[in-house]
Amino acid sequence: MTIEDPNVVDFLSLISDEVVLTVSDHLDWQDELAHLADLQEKVNRYLAFVESGEMVDRSPEAAGRAVRIDIAFKHPPPDHARQHFLEPAAATIHHAGMRLTWRVV
Repeated sequence: MTIEDPNVVDFLSLISDEVVLTVSDHLDWQDELAHLADLQEKVNRYLAFVESGEMVDRSPEAAGRAVRIDIAFKHPPPDHARQHFLEPAAATIHHAGMRLTWRVV
């Protein structure tokens, strides 16, 4: 389960009062546009997973908890990807009552 399968939520973790949905992103950034398209599709799937109620259906203990989508990158995202996708997406997701975070592992 990785970014390459947009129809699968890679990991769901319950941490204290938060549900963390993790995207596993192992791709390099040689084709930045394709990578960003894959990432956008995956994040949109995660949002649909939450907003449709599927998350609570699959994991009832997630009900009422804050939701954070966390992207675990193998390769650091370039500045362009951060400025033109990650940061705007984080702001949009924040307005929807959730959080978007990312890290390099």
